[in-house]
Amino acid sequence: MSSLTKVALVQMKMDADPKKNLSKAIEKIKLAKKKGAQIICLPELFLTHYFCQEENHDNFAIAEKIPGKTTNTLCELAKKISVIIIVPLFEKKVSGLYHNSCVVIDEKGKIFGHYRKMHIPDDPQYYEKFYFTPGDLGFKSFNTKHGTIGTLICWDQWFPEAARLTALKGAEIIFYPTAIGWHLREKKEFGKSQLNAWLTIQRSHAIANGVFVVSVNRVGTEGEKNKSIEFWGNSIVFDPNGNIIAEGSNDKEEIIICNIDLSKVEKVRQHWPFLRDRRIDQYHGLLKNPSNE
Repeated sequence: MSSLTKVALVQMKMDADPKKNLSKAIEKIKLAKKKGAQIICLPELFLTHYFCQEENHDNFAIAEKIPGKTTNTLCELAKKISVIIIVPLFEKKVSGLYHNSCVVIDEKGKIFGHYRKMHIPDDPQYYEKFYFTPGDLGFKSFNTKHGTIGTLICWDQWFPEAARLTALKGAEIIFYPTAIGWHLREKKEFGKSQLNAWLTIQRSHAIANGVFVVSVNRVGTEGEKNKSIEFWGNSIVFDPNGNIIAEGSNDKEEIIICNIDLSKVEKVRQHWPFLRDRRIDQYHGLLKNPSNE
């Protein structure tokens, strides 16, 4: 297997109509393949507007089974054009039990991996706890034809434990399908620092674990005028040294193509042996919540 892998980040603006979003995603996947992409990642919950801005029971009708209609369509596409696709979905496990999930479809059109978001936020206009049960599949990595990849989702992005455990599972590239943006009422005062924090935490995961980090966000403004979210794009790739090797704009739909040299993972880990110097015999406190003692 070559150490070189070409990935594509599909930065999209979502429509209210899932059919239009799926059609757009298919066209962008085809275009990314024409540009040489071997692994293509879509943004979090790409089929719809970010419905978690409100608590509305009607939105549960959006959820679908895995495998299901969308995965069947994209499995056919992956097989036809021979490409790996990371597909984030609102999953219906059974009635009353739903997950924020993603699947990895291999170049033969088979569902090769399945991940369910582990950390579920509950913030203003990010009411995900209303919809999603925390993941029950654990942290995962998948040994694909073009490298071993891990999949985490958005809020997972802020937790060093998630990145570390995914790297320990063997991941050389961690993909983060994402839906993050500014509350417009806060953007002027806090927008710059919020974006910088988001970029900083991803860079830190890449460095601390000696992996590539690939984050794929949406763009566009969604929601009611006085409570809308401006999704800030900035889809980005960090190498294991924390260098930015590809990045998108903050407001445009685009396909970001990036060449990744997986041999850098071993080289960086040899020079920055963070995994070697871990003190796993002293980390028991990580399994406890903070206390005043």
